[in-house]
Order: sequence, then C-alpha cells, then structure tokens
Amino acid sequence: MSATRSRLVQIHGTNDNNPTNGRNCKLFLLILYLLYGEKFKQQEDLSSKKFAIPLGPESLLLRGARLKNTKEIFGVAVYTGMETKMALNYKSKSQKRSAVEKSMNTFLIIYLIILISEAIISTILKYTWQTEEKWDEPWYNQKTEHQRNSSKILRFISDFLAFLVLYNFIIPISLYVTVEMQKFLGSFFIGWDLDLYHEESDQKALVNTSDLNEELGQVEYVFTDKTGTLTENEMQFRECSINGIKYQEINGRLVSERPTPDSSDGNLSYLSFSHLNNLPHLTSTSFRTSPENETELIKEHDLFFKAVSLCHTVQISNVQTDGIGDGPWQASLAPPQLEYYASSPDEKALVEAAARIGIVFIGNSEETMEVKILGKLERYRLLHILEFDSDRRRMSVIVQGPSGEKFLFAKGAESSILPACIGGEIEKTRIHVDEFALKGLRTLCIAYRQLTSKEYEVIDRRLFEARTALQQREEKLANAFQFIEKDLILLGATAVEDRLQDKVRETIEALRMAGIKVWVLTGDKRETAVSVSLSCGHFHRTMNILELINQKSDSECAEQLRQLARRITDDHVIQHGLVVDGTSLSLALREHEKLFMDVCRNCSAVLCCRMAPLQKAKVIRLIKISPEKPITLAVGDGANDVSMIQEAHVGIGIMGKEGRQAARNSDYAIARFKFLSKLLFVHGHFYYIRIATLVQYFFYKNVCFITPQFLYQFYCLFSQQTLYDSVYLTLYNICFTSLPILIYSLLEQHIDPHVLQNKPTLYRDISKNRQLSIANFLYWTILGFSHAFIFFYGSYFLMGKDISLLGNGQMFGNWTFGTLVFTVMLITVTVKMALETHFWTWINHFVTWGSIIFYFVFSLFYGGILWPFLGSQDMYFVFFQLLSSGSVWFAIILMVVICLFLDIVKKVFDRHFHPTNTEKAQMEEDKGSVSSAYEFAESKHRGEDSRHLLAEACSQQDSLTCTSLLKQIQVSSAWTPCAVSQKARQRARLLEECWNES
Repeated sequence: MSATRSRLVQIHGTNDNNPTNGRNCKLFLLILYLLYGEKFKQQEDLSSKKFAIPLGPESLLLRGARLKNTKEIFGVAVYTGMETKMALNYKSKSQKRSAVEKSMNTFLIIYLIILISEAIISTILKYTWQTEEKWDEPWYNQKTEHQRNSSKILRFISDFLAFLVLYNFIIPISLYVTVEMQKFLGSFFIGWDLDLYHEESDQKALVNTSDLNEELGQVEYVFTDKTGTLTENEMQFRECSINGIKYQEINGRLVSERPTPDSSDGNLSYLSFSHLNNLPHLTSTSFRTSPENETELIKEHDLFFKAVSLCHTVQISNVQTDGIGDGPWQASLAPPQLEYYASSPDEKALVEAAARIGIVFIGNSEETMEVKILGKLERYRLLHILEFDSDRRRMSVIVQGPSGEKFLFAKGAESSILPACIGGEIEKTRIHVDEFALKGLRTLCIAYRQLTSKEYEVIDRRLFEARTALQQREEKLANAFQFIEKDLILLGATAVEDRLQDKVRETIEALRMAGIKVWVLTGDKRETAVSVSLSCGHFHRTMNILELINQKSDSECAEQLRQLARRITDDHVIQHGLVVDGTSLSLALREHEKLFMDVCRNCSAVLCCRMAPLQKAKVIRLIKISPEKPITLAVGDGANDVSMIQEAHVGIGIMGKEGRQAARNSDYAIARFKFLSKLLFVHGHFYYIRIATLVQYFFYKNVCFITPQFLYQFYCLFSQQTLYDSVYLTLYNICFTSLPILIYSLLEQHIDPHVLQNKPTLYRDISKNRQLSIANFLYWTILGFSHAFIFFYGSYFLMGKDISLLGNGQMFGNWTFGTLVFTVMLITVTVKMALETHFWTWINHFVTWGSIIFYFVFSLFYGGILWPFLGSQDMYFVFFQLLSSGSVWFAIILMVVICLFLDIVKKVFDRHFHPTNTEKAQMEEDKGSVSSAYEFAESKHRGEDSRHLLAEACSQQDSLTCTSLLKQIQVSSAWTPCAVSQKARQRARLLEECWNES
C-alpha cells in the first residue's frame, strides 16, 4: 500500500466557529480516546491540547475485513475514491491479444488488398473495354447529356467505389461476431469440466477472460511460483535447531539427533516441557539425566519457544481457554478449543508447534499477549511490533515480561538475522539451516535481545519520532528498525515443511515432453528452492546444474555468464539447469540481457530464487520481447504473483490459501497445479484447432462466394450487375453457412481427450501457430479460388451454349444462372465443413444437413410465392424452373464431387505418406476402436450364451450347475443400475437369487 495509507494523522483541538467541524473533531477525538484511552486519561479538556498519534496498517481495516473477537467497532472512513488501495495500486496494462487474433488481422489485411485489387482491375478493364464506341454507348443503353459531360475522374472514382461495394463480401465481417460467440460459449466448457473440479475445496475452474482460450494451445514457456503453487501451502513444523542442537518433532516431542551423556549410542533423546511434571506419555528413551541438568536444559530452550509464541501477528478465535496448555498435545493437531488465523501459514505452523511442545499462545487482550506454560498463565505486554517487509526480510516484537524485563524477539530469513547476531551458536545454526534447506524445508532464524530501561527509552523515542514523521516516514522507520535490530543473541532456527501437491512431478514432466520450458520463480533461498525443484522433477538427477549466484558487480556477472555459455557449448549433449538468485539477476538484466538470454535458452530448466515480485515480471517481459516472441504463461497463487500473471500472455491463478488476489487478476483460475496439463493439452489443443479452422474456413467460403461475382463481370461488360439475388447476398453468412462452422468450433474433438492428455508430444503439432501459418492460409485461399472457378465455369459450360434444359424449350436466364452457381457453392462449402468434422453429434448432423435443407425450403417459398410487401420479385419461379431440370441435378452433383475430390485426395495422401503425430494418434485410435468394438461384440455373444444356459439351469432347479455357471460369468456386471430394460432387470434378479441360493 502507498505511503498515504500510514500517513500520520494529527488532530488539533480548536474552537472552530463552524459547529459541524467542531463536532466532527470532537467525535474523532472521542474515537481515538476509545482506542488510546491511557494516553488521554490525564487530559481534562480534549479540545485544548495537541496530540500526535501514529496510525499505521495495524489501525486500518480494509474493505472486506471480518470482525473476529468483537461485535462492533468505532471507526472513521478514510481513503475513499482515488485514495483507496485499489485505485492507488491500479496500473494500466496492455490488452492481451492472442496469436490467432493477430494472424486473423494479418489475413484480413491481405484480403483487403485482394478486394482493392479486384476493384481496381475491374474499373480499369471497364474503361479499357469502353474505348470501343459500340461498348461505350450501345444502342439499347444511350447516355444522357449529363453523363457525357461529367468528369472522367469522378466517373472512375464512382465506378471504383461501386466495385468495392460489389466485392465487399470477400471481407468476412461476420467472422469477428462468430469468433466472439465461439470464445464466449466455448469458455463454459472449462468450468463444466469435472476433471478440473477440486472436490476437497469445492472449487471449479474459473474463466475470467474468454479472449485467450486458443492461446492455451500455444504456450512455450511456463513461469510458476513455488509456495502454494507447486506446494500445498500447508506448513508442518518438522525440525528445529536450538543452541546448536538439531531436533525433530515426533508426536509432540522434540527428538534430539545428538544423544545425551546418559543415553546409550543409538538412542534418541527427547525434549518436552512435561518433564517437569513427569507426564506418563514419555517412553523409556526419554532423557536419563539428573533433575538439575534437565531443568537447566529446559531453561535453555524455554526462551526459544517463548520467542516463537510471542514473535508473530497470529490472531486467535478462542471458545474456552481453561485447561489449555496444561501439557503437550497428544497429537499433531490443534486443540478443538483454539483456532489460529495468520496471514502467513509459516507463523501459524510455528505457533501450533510451540503449543504442542507445551507453550500455548492463548491470545491478545488489548496490549497484552497471553501464553500458558504447562498450565501456568503468563502475560506479556506488547510494546511494539516491527512489521515484516521485503527489504529487511524479518519482523520483531518488543515485549515486557511478567517480572518487568523487556525483550526484543526477532524472526526472519537467515540472511537477515545471522549478520545482526553477536552471540549464540551462529556457525552450527548456519550449517543446520543449510541442511534443512537441502531437505526442501522452509527455514527461519530466531534471535533475541534483552533491553535495559535506558535502551528501551531510546528505542521508544526513535520509533515514535519515525512513526509520527510526516515526511520521509518509510526511510526514518527503516533507519529506526536497523538501529533496534542489532546486537542480537541467536536462539536457533526452525524448519517447516510445505509438501508438494499431487501429481506435480507428472505435470512438469508432461510439460517438458510437450516442448514447454518450465521456469520456477520463488522468493525462497537457493538450497530450499533447488531441493524442491529436484523433488518435483523440475531438475532431475542427470541434469548438469549451472549457477549464477552471489554476483557482486557487472563485470563479475558478465564473466560468469561467459563461463556458463562455454560450459553449455562444451557439454551440449547433456541437459542443463540454471539457478539464478535475485541479486545476480538484477546485474544480468542491467547490461547483459542478450548473454543471459543465450544461456537461458540453452537450458532445459531455470530456477530463479530470492526473487522480488517485480523481478518476476521483468523476467517474463525479457522472454516476451526476445526475437522468437514465445508465448508465455505464468502460474501463481498469491498477491506477490499478480505482477507476473498480468505480464505473461496467459495468467493462471491458483485458488489456494493466500487469498484470491492471484485468481481475481488472472485470466484463468484453477484449484491445483496438476489441472494445468488438462487445461493446456486438452482444452488448449481443442480451442486452437477449432478457432484456426473457423478463421480459415470463413475466408475460404467468402472467396468461394465473391470470386464468381468477379468472374461474372467479364461477361457483363463490367456493368456492376450482381450475380446473386440481394436476399442470397444477405443471408449467405447469416443463415445458410453460419451454424455448421459455429457448432464445429464449439464441439469438435479431432482426437480423444484422453489421448491428448496421455500423449503430451501431440501439443508440439500445434505450437508456434502452425495451423495458421502462411502455407496453410495460402492453401485455403487457393482452394477457395479453385472451387469458385469450378462453380462458375461448370455452370457456364452447362448453360453457355444456348441449350434448352427445360422440357418446354425455354432458356435459362441471368437469375437462374446465378442461382445455380449459388446452389453448387452452398452445398460444396457445407460438405467441405462436414469433411473437416471428426466428432459427430446429433447437433452437427442437424445444423450441417439442416442448413442445406433450409436453403432449399427457403428458396422454394421465396421464389414460389408473390409476396405483396416486395416491390419487385426477380426470383419468382426461378428456383422451381431450376430444380425441374434433371441436367441441373446432375451438374450440381458433378461439380460438388469435382470440387471436393482433389481435396479428399490430398488429405488421404498426406495422412498416409506424411502424417503428423496427431494423425498417427488418430489412426491408432481408429484401429483401437474397431478392435474394441469387435471384442465387445464377441463378449456380448458369449455373455448371451452363458445367460441362456444359466436361465435353463436355474429353471430346472439344478443348484450345482447354476453355481458353476455363475463362477464363469461376472455377476456384478449383470447387477448394475444400467440394466434398465425389463428383460435385463429380470436377468439380474435371477442371477442374484441363484447366487444367494448357492
């Protein structure tokens, strides 16, 4: 939040002449008195004094906050309008556009050039033709005087515009409408997919934008957060290091890895505060030391767990606290009376671990923190909280103990705590922290400092001055924190486990097989991040791990990058993985972007640790603007991942335990990382194939539609006479050809979804926008032009010799010729769509064949009746005459077959001699379907024979025969809810009765 959120509020009590201001001032002072009563007890007149009270984040309730331990509060609404958190954090971002949309716009420009070219050619040919006088002013079409005297330039422009209007249907304006409908309706399938539904959390996949559905099939880089994305974000306390000794938690006790002097080798020593009370749950392997040594050992660890129980911002929902903390919990679970709430799951895990040991945090009461140590209640006055920030990477509290002593407890990353320590087992703890990190555990160091009264007075004054500063408040606070958090005594370190989510390893391996590079961007330390990367399969054991860490200068960073590049070149046979920390990354991005990108591109996996949120977005932008322009996808679960989610081409939010910031700012939201494979390999594959075919089919059918109109001008002296009736021009894209391609783009499954998910390599067939390449675009365009030539000249040769095709000897006219071309064209483009369809449903059949039937029915009604509301009806009885000729029917069938024959031959040739991986999988699937159908028929035949024998045996009450037959067939398959028919239910009951009798 911006600095204005924690700006000092100074209240000056004045006798303002304005009574409203006076009342408001007194009301606000009254609220502050309720909040800070002790500071005002000695003041008799609130309006005669000046008070400066620091109001920081702890005094602010954000929108949506819930009251836990009180029913009502007094407060004042602040930061409204443009000063709200949402308004201040808002930043304009570029509109995300898919690769398909960009290709579509490119194709549109090409077709616009074709349109203008056809209009120019037609205009030039018209005036070239009219250079002959007999064609310029024929006897049947004499010009008026005004036409003869008009400007030739104006006539040229007018004719050019007229041809643009005549040919404008080649631009598929309805394509954009259909694409938007397909994206909007198609997005519902993601939410309806039960494979993307997480039953435990009752969360389904969410689609926040439908503009990027097809982009899911083009991803080349995946950038993922670690905590909460690859892991569960459910922290469990596992180990700790106290005073240089490592402990593991087992059943609420700490087990030391170093045996005590009185314990034999191979036995583990246990630590629990219940030793003071000799609780019966201890085993014989507990400490076998003297009571004096045991008490001394307990005191050494007492301060460590008190620090854990006090240095946090955990809130508690307590129903009853009596009886809590009388001893260690008997299971690794929270007691039923207490429920902790924490902004960080690490803090919650540590507080619960301390409670299991015997020091239970009871809750806050005003400025007091209460803990129970084996039933004994101790109250600590909370004097100050030094909040956590990403620069310090630690937080601290200053408390006053029951006996009046004051302590500073600090908790944070080892890189921030250890340099500030002057005492304690620093080196041993550092080694233990590294060991914890190698196991993939999240580590924190705990330290303390005992303050004298004089030291506290100085600290309190400096904190007050910094927090009440109206200018450079953050800088003064940072200096004050630096002054306070020094000369610490190290107590130890904690290790918390965040286990991996299910099927993370399988998902990452599938992404790698699909040709997608996976980068992990995390704020954890290097050892922890590397360990998790190895466990989740991001790094594998045979991979050569390269490191770019702890770089101090630009020259040092550049030299290290050159060495890494040489190592990759020398060892180009094996796979490489790269580990980069945040400091080195900043240096690499400053002046060595190209060298850094060359190293990253040659690595199979990249791990960036100690990353700030802004650095994550910078890394993604660096990949986006690289020469290859790859499609990027970012996955995250927390507010710190929002920047990279918004920067990537596709942003995926994980609906985890860190709120809904990432899910709300993402393009898609899923409950688990494993769902990413289904989202990309199935939905992304289908969406891309569907919309790629939709785009190219639209351009194809519009070329088929308008090219005969262009050819017709050569036979009408470029008089701009239309070939088709105006109704056909209007309804072609709206009614006659719109539904088949729309249903195709929603339902098409060119291969079984299970095959796509089980064979990630099929994802490579659609990568880099291959279906919308220039080669494919030219193929569809040339196909459209060739079909249009067949439509036009096939009809022309049929009718162009003045041959009567009607029984009464009449000739076909202009509208009949145009209707014949339109009919052949409509049937051809519809059947072409049917040839592209692999997944047939009753809806596909209905709209495909229904569109052709609708055209015939509509034409019969439109041309068979004299409609009174139509001024002129050129098409009256034209369609009836056309269909009354057998030669026309033969010509329609012949032209449709000729148009599609070459296309079919090409498909068969490519499929058998140059098949793609997807086509190979389709053929394997077809063979498997045929084999399965044959086996099913055989088993059904055998099953019917067995049932007949069983029925005969049971009807003759031959129990032995009935029992033996029952063993030969599957009774469970007969007794099934699917047996809905009466005969099937009778057979099922018969089998059950025979089974019971046997």
